[in-house]
Amino acid sequence: MAIVVVAAGSGTRLKAGMPKALAAVAGRSLVEHCLDVVVDPGLAGQVVVVTPPSDGRVAQLVAQRPEVAGVAVSCVPGGATRQESVAAGLAAVGDARFVLVHDVARAFAPASLFGRVVEQLRSRDDVDGVVPGLPAVDTYKIVDADGVVVDTPERSSLRAVQTPQGFVADTLRRVHRESVGRDASDDAGLLEQTGYRVVVVAGDERALKVTHPQDVVIAEGILAAGAAEEKGVGTVSEVRELGEGIPAGCLPMVGLGFDVHAFSDEDPSAPGALPLMLAGLEWPGERRLSGHSDGDAVAHAVCDAVFAASGLGDVGTQFGTDRPEFAGASGVTLVREAGRLVGEAGFTVGNVSVQFVGNRPRFAKRREEANRVLSHALGAPVVVAATTSDGLGFEGAGEGISARAVAWVYPTPKR
Repeated sequence: MAIVVVAAGSGTRLKAGMPKALAAVAGRSLVEHCLDVVVDPGLAGQVVVVTPPSDGRVAQLVAQRPEVAGVAVSCVPGGATRQESVAAGLAAVGDARFVLVHDVARAFAPASLFGRVVEQLRSRDDVDGVVPGLPAVDTYKIVDADGVVVDTPERSSLRAVQTPQGFVADTLRRVHRESVGRDASDDAGLLEQTGYRVVVVAGDERALKVTHPQDVVIAEGILAAGAAEEKGVGTVSEVRELGEGIPAGCLPMVGLGFDVHAFSDEDPSAPGALPLMLAGLEWPGERRLSGHSDGDAVAHAVCDAVFAASGLGDVGTQFGTDRPEFAGASGVTLVREAGRLVGEAGFTVGNVSVQFVGNRPRFAKRREEANRVLSHALGAPVVVAATTSDGLGFEGAGEGISARAVAWVYPTPKR
């Protein structure tokens, strides 16, 4: 088994000012996150990373990675198109019977997803390709050049296809040689055009494609959730079910947090408009909040409260405008960093309660989702509530959102 990691993209839509593979998510590049999963002797003996043809930084970063016994990692320059880049990677693959093609943009695809693709690829002689996919949740329309609807495909038969995509190596090489000049959005499409049989296995929400700036925020939420699951961190409801209490002999300290942000004048439907980020979640179609970072008033109030309880000042002290590295940072990133700083200061967060005041967005249906994302980011239970001001003040006038938080922390017991 060999893996071709396609990492030659320019990252134009991501607006990172660098090749996409170098774009940072939670402080590490996409290619580093990707290699964490694919460089595994239990998965493949060879990994070929296809890098930008005119930028050597991705190859340099890959070369700096510590070697893993049983896995040969190499880099080759890509081409002008994705199809050319995959062909370059295939040319560098040895005599492996099977090959997985994986996009670096889907760096957070879990090992279990690779396992599903590989299991089907190895066990079925009647297929030449295996791809993961998720059932469509939106309704799609087929339109002509004038935008007129031609057909509405049955949603139950649609799948949003992801990577890694697995193939019989010789078949994929042959198809690439025979498909020069033909376009396809993925490698499975090339096989389908040539009459080969491709099957779909269950995909994974974590294998999202990082394409636009807002995708970075979602990816950071995925990382925070994964890290918290490893530590066994839960929301207040989960802690209550487990019967966990306050550690004995610890004197809790309370902190108050407050934050406010005005709504931007930017039309949320305008091309390239950034979405509203609130309580660690993206709210499509809602006006975003203005701010030095992403304007997430709820996340900022959480940070304010834990800093106050720990004697670390406030959000302005830790993440102020004099800290350019936090310009545009997501609320999830700031909450995670706040948890780290509080821990370094010798404290453990017990829990945080936060309430925001505003007419929009409608919050009730996403309450548990927000609780989970922020709890996982902080490493402690966070509960979010929402209310309106009955039309009073700037919140009632729809000019912005305010948030108030209460946190308690306790000195981490010395072992």
